[in-house]
This record gives sequence, C-alpha cells and structure tokens, in this order.
Amino acid sequence: MSQEAYVKKHIENKVATIEFFHPAHNSLPREILAKLATTITEVGKDDKVLVIVLKSGGDRTFCAGASFTELIAINDEQTGEKFFSGFANVINAMRKCPKFIIGRVQGKTVGGGVGLAAAMDYCMATKFAAIKLSELNVGIGPFVVGPAVERKLGVSGMSQIAIDANTFYSPEWAKQKGLYANVYDSTEELDQAIAEFAQNLCQYNPEAVKEMKQMFWRGTENWDELLIERAKISGRLVLSDFTKQKLAKYNQ
Repeated sequence: MSQEAYVKKHIENKVATIEFFHPAHNSLPREILAKLATTITEVGKDDKVLVIVLKSGGDRTFCAGASFTELIAINDEQTGEKFFSGFANVINAMRKCPKFIIGRVQGKTVGGGVGLAAAMDYCMATKFAAIKLSELNVGIGPFVVGPAVERKLGVSGMSQIAIDANTFYSPEWAKQKGLYANVYDSTEELDQAIAEFAQNLCQYNPEAVKEMKQMFWRGTENWDELLIERAKISGRLVLSDFTKQKLAKYNQ
C-alpha cells in the first residue's frame, strides 16, 4: 500500500519540524506546495517557536521537484502560472519567515527541490545529497527557483548547473558553492548535528534573529512580483510542443 502525501509539523523544545512527503520521490504537486507555504507562514508567527527545521519524509530523495503528473495535465497558461506560483509562494514564505530555517537534505534533490534548499537560511546534507537543475531537459528552465539558487551559488554556479541539466553535481560541489554548510556521512549523523545546532540557535535573541534574517535577505523585497513573473514564463513554456513531447516521453 502506497503512502499518502502529507505536510506535517511537530513542535518540541521551541523547534518546529516541518516535514513534507510524496510517494513519487517527494515531488511537489500544487496541494503540497500550498500546504508548505501556509505551514511555514503559520509557524513563523508562533511565539513558542524559535527555530524551524524543514525536511522531507523517507530516507532517499529529498525532493524530485515539480510533479510530472501535474505538469502533463497543464493545458492553459493560467493553470501553468498557478502551478509554478506554488514554488514562488513557498520560497517567499521562507524568505519572509522571521525565524531561521534549517534545511535537512538527506538525499538527491532536483529542480524545485534545489530551490527549496537554496531558500534555507542554513542547509545541512548527507554525502548522498547530489543536486540537479533538470528543467532545461523538458524545455522549461529554473525560472522561479532561479533567484534563490543564484543568491546562494552566484550567477556562475547557478548557470553551470542550469545549462548542464543532465548532470548531478556532488554534495561537495554544493558545499564549496555555499548551498550546504556541512555534509555528513549518514542520515543519523545529519540528524544529530541538526538537533544540536537547532538547540544552540534557540539560545539567541529572537529579535536579533529577526533583524539578521532581514539583513541576509536584503535586496529580495521585489520577489513577490518577480517570482510570479517567472511563474508566468514557465507556465507559457510548459505548453510548448517541445515540452509536451518531452513530458510524454518521461511519462511512458
């Protein structure tokens, strides 16, 4: 019996853990994206929470990016824009959240999943957490997640993985570029490090954290508009004959 997709949160010792899951390698359909954005926003307003850990379920893929099933079903630009706006809303919720968000990347992450990792304030991973921006493979491009990825990797790093859309880049490469703060040999070591780090962060002044977060994200104040504009580009391209044919091949 396959597991149901979910987004759930657990709060303990002032640390909120938000976990998402989808049976298709933790891909992200609209419903999961919407719930993620809402949950991050709600937890950000909770005075009992000082730190947020964002993770996915399962022990293999962190996130496979956009849901291919939903991509294939898009038949008009408005639906396309709405779908890709889901990623925009999650990234903007993370950006505006007044708490530090720690990322737990236990395995490979693709496309929109790289965008999530890039929008973390501090991201930790395992040696299995290779990354790939695969959007160009299906005739789209990492337009919505691009600003978040570029902010972490720089234009050079982002363009390298966006153009080389067939290749998984190693966790070591991602660490050198600044996406991951640390890379661990096992999920157990990762979880222990995150637990200790989160508790250390809870000792900080919440007002100082809020001010620092705003400082780190300076220059992104236009992202509410920018990421929706990018979603429109993806929503248009996903309707192209090229992309429709590519998606059909992947779905065979």
